[in-house]
Amino acid sequence: MAAMSGGVDSSVSAALLKEAGYEVIGVTMQLWPKEECSPGRDRICCSLEGIRDARYVAQKLGISFYVVDFHKEFKKHVIDYFIRQYLEGFTPNPCILCNEKIKFGALLDKAKELEADFVATGHYAQTCRDEKTGRSLLKEGSDKSKDQSYALFGLTQEQLGRAIFPVGALDKTEVRSRAKDLGLEFVQDKKDSQEICFVEDDYAKYMTKKAKIKITAGRILDKDGNVLGRHKGTPFYTIGQRQGLGIAYKEPLYVTAIDVKKNELTVGTKKDVLKTSLVAGDLNWIAFDKPPKTFRAEAKIRYKHKKAAAQVSVMENNDVKVEFNEPQEAPTPGQAVVFYDGETVIGGGWISKVTA
Repeated sequence: MAAMSGGVDSSVSAALLKEAGYEVIGVTMQLWPKEECSPGRDRICCSLEGIRDARYVAQKLGISFYVVDFHKEFKKHVIDYFIRQYLEGFTPNPCILCNEKIKFGALLDKAKELEADFVATGHYAQTCRDEKTGRSLLKEGSDKSKDQSYALFGLTQEQLGRAIFPVGALDKTEVRSRAKDLGLEFVQDKKDSQEICFVEDDYAKYMTKKAKIKITAGRILDKDGNVLGRHKGTPFYTIGQRQGLGIAYKEPLYVTAIDVKKNELTVGTKKDVLKTSLVAGDLNWIAFDKPPKTFRAEAKIRYKHKKAAAQVSVMENNDVKVEFNEPQEAPTPGQAVVFYDGETVIGGGWISKVTA
């Protein structure tokens, strides 16, 4: 079962599977109610344009094609989580939950119903099998500028064992070239999808519309408790944010803390957002069933973050403390920290607090 968004990556993925001899079922996931999948919403995964293009690709490839309605699952596992996290003062990463709960959750369940052996997507990542342990491993995609392994750290062994990433070994330029060679010029130059697919404008407007609660302004403080200004509502800010504070100061200021209960932001200078350690929970381990008590790894604290050397220590409650060799900019509660051994994903978890 090939997930097809109508974009170049998923289209070429389906074509490569067909070339390799697989029996391919093309599927577009409708993640919004039909009334919201209107013409012109080209940045939304299930736009009418996306469904149209995916269906046309399937016809060109000679494969069956279906649209499956997952809007209830998407709202429950992704949108509601996104809103809840912001209202609690965290910065969510809905793409990770979408991969875990929708693309390799609900879609994998649908694949089993149709007796499909694998689910394929257009992610830039790779899988392999560890011959010594028999575990399915997750590796970075060949195109490091497009690598999406960070957003797939939450997949279980069963999910990884049934996952295929056909473009994972290709560069983006090769994917676009393959689209042209396959006669898929109409998707060849499509723009990449945005990080948060369901937010068309800025997330602040989206939150205001969807949260259905009154979001109120509050105080902006420095680390000594002095009032420097007013904010428009804590859900509109994230740790490390510099823009939109509206404060004239002798040097740039960044959000260093968010207190939802008091409806206050604390701000500081660049050095105040540089941190050396954090705690993460809800871990998912890929490279092994049970982690060693302490190990060295490279860690990423956000999708575009450069991997940084760190020591990972498992705590008594099975959370981990991560201590970096060098200070990192703005580790953020609610984001994921993902551990690597070279190109191989060891595992990862969700940042619960920053400790130093």
